[in-house]
Amino acid sequence: MASSPTTSSSQSPRPPRPPRPNLAFRRLRGQRSPGEFAAAVRRAAREIDERVSCDARYIGRVEAGEIRCPNYAYERVFLHMFPGRTLTDLGFVPRSAVRGRGARTAEVAPAPRTTSPLSAPRETDGVCEPYVTAHGPSASHARHAPYDPHETDDQNDEESDVQRRAFMSGGTATVAAASLGPWGLAFGGTAEAAPRSARRAGEAEAGALEEAVRKIRVLDDRHGADGLYRRAAAPLRAAYALLDAGAARQATTERLHTGAGELAISVGWLAHDSGRFDDARSHYAEALATARVARDPALEAHAFCNTSFLARDAGRPREAVRAAQAAQYAARPLGSARLLSLLALREAGGWAGLADRRGCEQALTRAQALYGRGPGDADPEWMSFYGDAELAGLEAQCWSALGDWQRAAHQARRATRLQDPHFTRNLALYTAELADDLARAGHPDEAAAAGLRVLDLLDEVQSSRVQTMLAGTARVLLPHRRASGVSDFLERHGALPRPA
Repeated sequence: MASSPTTSSSQSPRPPRPPRPNLAFRRLRGQRSPGEFAAAVRRAAREIDERVSCDARYIGRVEAGEIRCPNYAYERVFLHMFPGRTLTDLGFVPRSAVRGRGARTAEVAPAPRTTSPLSAPRETDGVCEPYVTAHGPSASHARHAPYDPHETDDQNDEESDVQRRAFMSGGTATVAAASLGPWGLAFGGTAEAAPRSARRAGEAEAGALEEAVRKIRVLDDRHGADGLYRRAAAPLRAAYALLDAGAARQATTERLHTGAGELAISVGWLAHDSGRFDDARSHYAEALATARVARDPALEAHAFCNTSFLARDAGRPREAVRAAQAAQYAARPLGSARLLSLLALREAGGWAGLADRRGCEQALTRAQALYGRGPGDADPEWMSFYGDAELAGLEAQCWSALGDWQRAAHQARRATRLQDPHFTRNLALYTAELADDLARAGHPDEAAAAGLRVLDLLDEVQSSRVQTMLAGTARVLLPHRRASGVSDFLERHGALPRPA
């Protein structure tokens, strides 16, 4: 039976309203370019220990009115940058105006849509692609921003929790069974069940995938890998199920490849840091294969970077050197001096493992020179950990591998003093490195004091790497148990629960 004209009329969707440019925000940018202003936003975020991934494209979307209200993280940063102003002063609409409108119009019973009902929240948090530069010979097709400016929707909800819920909406994007506890990402169904539906992945699923990578990195920075690795398998399966499902837009496909590769690296790192080297090697290889398929040199450089680090830790220093050099080759067109600096440090670690002091010193000199050029807009998002403390910590590891304990202890002490306490796991790692270097340099009392500080951090950090280093320090200190503080350290260390 045909619908009545009245019913048909009531079910007609409203035409989307064109976005209204945010002129107030544009005035605040002043003479700065969008890229310069985005860099200022990232600096302001660091000042308040917030994590945002702002780039020029995000600023352009705000000024174009496509992002009508920022998420909470950006709100805190913007209000920090412009004290005394409100979001309205900055040209945004009240949060209440962009939340819940779909629920309030539900009584109208709109006609069914051809896309997922939860595909609307595309602008949730203004997240950036892990790499924001064009790369390689195909620079003309630079990596796309996370959200396609042509896919606006009047019912966008700017909150990332809604975006994550979009990842568990119907169709092929329904990919994993249960809520992934610690980082609050939920996925419905199983990865194996995903192909049952024909719906392709969209912007919301790509955004949720990128958010999963960020959440894992934040939790690893704070707590270490041991408690996270086993729970990270579900989102990784989900990511590759999304790749299998495909996407209607090339920009979304590229984001899915990058997001899946970055997630494979993150999960690989959790395996690596918790001592599961074979698992880590497999995940890094998967990320490298994804990078090659997608012709993504930034992802390739990241995968080789971690492969080099793993090879060093697994006792394959020559492979560590080769992987680091391959990473540098892939990274050169990207324009990030900080990335090349980190990769030179990875190479230095390989040379140190080969007991090649000259090769190590040359790589260290190159790393320091590149680091001295300062940060840049081309620096990848995943390198947020790489600062003065990490530079000193990695150099300490090189000197330690070469048996120069005094220089190693000096750099490790610098690393502990420079480390932002927000990165609890790294603070524990550098302090454990310091304790071991001091013990081997013949300073048992100082080594014990450092070891006790690490033990205090183990309530927050679960890292097999740190625990293995402490066990080595304890063995070195055993003959010095009568020295000041050593017996306390050995007693507390001996009371630690042994890993299963």
